[in-house]
Amino acid sequence: MVALNFDRGRPETVLNLNEVGELRGWSRGNGSLRLGAGLTYAEIEHGELRDVLPALAEASRTVGSPQIRNRGTIGGNLGTASPAGDALPPLAVERAEVECASVRGVRTVPLDEFITGVKRNALAPDELITAITLTPSGAPQTFMKVGPRNAMVIAVVSLAVSAGDELRACCGSAAPRPVLVTAPRSDAESFVERVVAAAAPIDDVRGTERYRRHALQILAARALKRVLA
Repeated sequence: MVALNFDRGRPETVLNLNEVGELRGWSRGNGSLRLGAGLTYAEIEHGELRDVLPALAEASRTVGSPQIRNRGTIGGNLGTASPAGDALPPLAVERAEVECASVRGVRTVPLDEFITGVKRNALAPDELITAITLTPSGAPQTFMKVGPRNAMVIAVVSLAVSAGDELRACCGSAAPRPVLVTAPRSDAESFVERVVAAAAPIDDVRGTERYRRHALQILAARALKRVLA
């Protein structure tokens, strides 16, 4: 809708997927989760998923206004493929995969391969994102975000961190696509530097490359301390 409003795109056809029941909600099976592409941020932040995927729930609470969270979906976040997508870092640290379907069949693509660049993804022209699948790690995890204010803001930089059998981190708004950083728990002292080194921020209207690196270093230190507490 942003692209339409700014006349950056004029698709011949627009589909309303909100009423497609098969894309809604989430389910469990054999220890894994299947999150429908139509799962909204409001459903994540208020439902049972708060305890299963706490970092994703934290991220969902930071998205726009209540009206936006009632309509915005994780499938939409993935399809837009913006580096600032709030759902992407929490899904990346859980090693999520994206389920893509067409009349030719269904395939799954690891999240870090599905996002191919800034607002670019691996969807074929005839494919639809139908779900996100993952196996919950159960690890302590958190999501943090820096913006000009505390409400209805696009992240200047964001970060999801988990501490299970290994340390995992993924930043947002500081690289063209999600980059998962991992390390043994024994390397906790150098983990913050690894996270910052893996980032590739730019200067834009929301922040400079220098500021993003500085903010990411602070977020990584705070997040790591929280998940290891």
